[in-house]
Formats: sequence, C-alpha cells, structure tokens
Amino acid sequence: MLKRNTWVAIIALAVGAAPAFFGAYAWIAISGMLIMTLILVLRQNELAVTALIAIHLYVDWYLTLHLIGITLVLLLLVVLFLTRPPQYTWMKPRPFWVWLLFLALAILPAVRGALTLYDATTFYPGNILGAFLIFWLGTILAQNYARVRRFVKIFAILGVLLAIHTIIQATTGKALFESARAEVFLSTVTYEIGGQTHRTGSFFVDPNWNGTFFAMMIFLPLGLLVESASVWIKLLCLCAILLMACALLSTYSSGAWVGVSGGMVAFVIVIGSMRQRILLLLFIVVVFMLLTVFFPTQFAIQLQHSSDAQDLALRAAAWQTALQVIRAFPLTGVGLGYQAYVLRADPYRVPAQYEPLEHPHNAYLEWGAMAGLPVLLLFLALVGCGLWFAWRNWTLVHAGQRVLIGGGIASIAALSVNSWTINGWTHPVLGMIGWLILGVISSPLLERGLKDMAIQEKSTTVTEEVLHFHDYTTTQSR
Repeated sequence: MLKRNTWVAIIALAVGAAPAFFGAYAWIAISGMLIMTLILVLRQNELAVTALIAIHLYVDWYLTLHLIGITLVLLLLVVLFLTRPPQYTWMKPRPFWVWLLFLALAILPAVRGALTLYDATTFYPGNILGAFLIFWLGTILAQNYARVRRFVKIFAILGVLLAIHTIIQATTGKALFESARAEVFLSTVTYEIGGQTHRTGSFFVDPNWNGTFFAMMIFLPLGLLVESASVWIKLLCLCAILLMACALLSTYSSGAWVGVSGGMVAFVIVIGSMRQRILLLLFIVVVFMLLTVFFPTQFAIQLQHSSDAQDLALRAAAWQTALQVIRAFPLTGVGLGYQAYVLRADPYRVPAQYEPLEHPHNAYLEWGAMAGLPVLLLFLALVGCGLWFAWRNWTLVHAGQRVLIGGGIASIAALSVNSWTINGWTHPVLGMIGWLILGVISSPLLERGLKDMAIQEKSTTVTEEVLHFHDYTTTQSR
C-alpha cells in the first residue's frame, strides 16, 4: 500500500506537465489539482467527492467538456484504495454480480447508439460506468454513521450554493460563471411560460433538470433539521430548505414538485415516531403557506404551467412512442444515444407526438427503448437492492438518528418518482448524484459499523448490569 505522500508527489508531477495538455485551462487545472491534493492529504474524503460532483456538473455538463469528472472519480477510487488506513475495510458494491451484468449488457446498446461524439462520451461513461464508480465510491465513504452525517452536511452545502445561484439567475436574468457555449444553446431554446416568465436552469441549463436536483437535495437538510439537537443547526437547515424551495419554485417544474411529493411520502414513513410525523406535516403546511404568501405570482404561474393541456398531451404521446419502440426492439433497444433515438424511433412515432424527441421524457421508458428490457430490469434490480440495503441500515440505527438515512431514502424516492416525467435517473449528472446518495445509505461498511456499535452497547449494558448486581449482593452480605 503506497503512502499518501507518494501520491502527492505523483499528483505534483502531473501538475507540472499540465500546461502542455490543458492550454488555456492550465492554471485552472493546476489550482484544482493542488486543492484536491490538499483535501486528500487532510483526509476530507466527503469534501473531495462533493467537489467531484460539482466538477462533473460544471465542467462535463455545463461546459460540455465530457469525461473529466468521470476520470477524476476513477482516480479518487484508486487513490483511496492505495492509501486506505489499515483499520478501513475495502468492499465491493452490492449486489456486485448484478452490477457486472449491467455493465456487460449495456455495451451493445451503447455501441449501437454512439452515432455522435456527445452520445459516445455521455451514455456509457456516465450513465453506466460512471454510475457504478460513483456508487462504489459512496459505499466506501460510509465507514460509519459519523461519516454519513458529515457527507450529508457537506453535500447539502452544495445544494445551497446552487440554490443561491438559481435565485440570482431568476432575479437578475444573469447566470454567475456563465459559459458562452451554454448561452449559444439557450439562444436557440426558450424556457419560458406565456412568453414572459423565464424558467431558471442554472448550470443544469434545462429548468426541469434543475428542479429535479432540488427535489432530491431538499430532503438532506430536512433530515438534518429533524435529527439535530442544536438550535443553530436547525436554523441553518431551515434556511437551506427555504432557499432550495425558492429555487425549485423558480424552475416551474411540475415534475419536480411531483417528485417532492413522492419523496415527502417516503420521508413521513421513515421519519420514526408519530410525534415527528405530526410535526413534519405541520412544518410542510407552514412552509407551503409562507411560499404562497410571499410568492403568489409564482404559484399562479406554476399552476398555469402544470395545467398546460398541450404539454401533457405531448408527454403522453412520447410515452406511447417509447412503448412502440420497446415492442419493436425488446432485447437491445434502438441504442443508447439521443441521435439514435430520434432516427430509429421516428417510424414508430404516434400521431399525437407532433415533433421528434431525443428521449421519451421518462427514465424507465428510456432504458427500455434505448437499451432494451434486460438492461431496464437490471437497473430496477440495482435501485431496488440499494433501497433494501438502505432500509436494513435504517433499522439498525437508533430511533433518533434514523431520520438522516431516511432523508437519503426520500431523496432516492423523489428522483425515482420524478423520473416518470423526465429523464432523471438517465441524466449524466442527476443519475450520478442519485447513485452516490444510494451508495452512501446502503453501504455494507455502514451496516457493519452499526452492528458492531450495537454489540458494543449491548456488551456495555450487560457489564453494567453485572457490576450493579455484584454491588447489590455485596451490600446485602454486609
């Protein structure tokens, strides 16, 4: 096992060679590598993973440079493996054989769908291999409950920063750290309601994807709010929730609100006691009333957008087309690629879908239509097994702390429900965020740590009872 200082030297050597490869981005790349090296030396792994997600969102997706974030995830896995302390166990993600089947069966659809460079560098590297790597990284992070709490706190901060960015964009019409490429794309596509109200996409560009992000993230500070005993932390979590709710409202994404509703149902189930459920429902009512009082215009526009009959009809027609494609290509699909779907699904397009679409606006139908039913079933099996293992971890935690893992379960539920209306699980960034959270809350290392803690507490209790009994018998004999 190499020492961490050796890897520092290797990274420093790579930094020295960076200008020859990165060109104009050389100094940005050098600064980023130095900061990441410092984070790893200080063993702030949760911060490192959060930074990788931010890089993947901004560099790979927003700047459309591709593969940078995925490569860094793989490098971080290698570094964590080679520099792991002796007391840390390295485990494969569960269920490993299902993951191997998923990786193998998706190769043929990925090759068939790689008609453009964008599709070739997006689908298999991000949605297949990237999902596996980030899920594995999540399982390694969750060594114990304290690390899970730290990850949730740091990752929630990322959600707050993006919420602030979204609110600034909605208020001023300008996006901080904007990209010329994104501006050119936005000049050809309008995201507005009634020709006046602009929907906010932030670094996700599309407001539906931005809304899906906040639909997931809002349950992380909500879990911290219920779990924490500190008044200051509760106030900070409350501010984070309100900021994310305002950012979500500015996207005017109906599917995202549906996802929040589904996640909230899951959160009410896993929150624990009936008293906490009642307090949570009252909290939801208060937040809803505050939003309606302070943002009445936005709520009216949201209702108008949600009741758009033309949009709903087009969405239903897209699903019907995807079902037709699945019937025609049940085993292999038409190929994992937007261009492949546009070309090969067009002969099966129903009349109600009056324009070609790059995807069926449903992540599950997208898996079936692009990759085939076997890959769809494996995907569902992976998500289902992850939720089952997360539920087992939830049962091992003390009643007062279950809500933190419950927040992660609610996030996955929100993404899964939202994915019926948009390609949430199949989005290169949203999907990786979902797999990361699922890997953390379903980690076998967390399960082992919780079981060891329970055994130690039981042993301590038995020892205290024996000592108490010994003192009692000694007193009686005297």
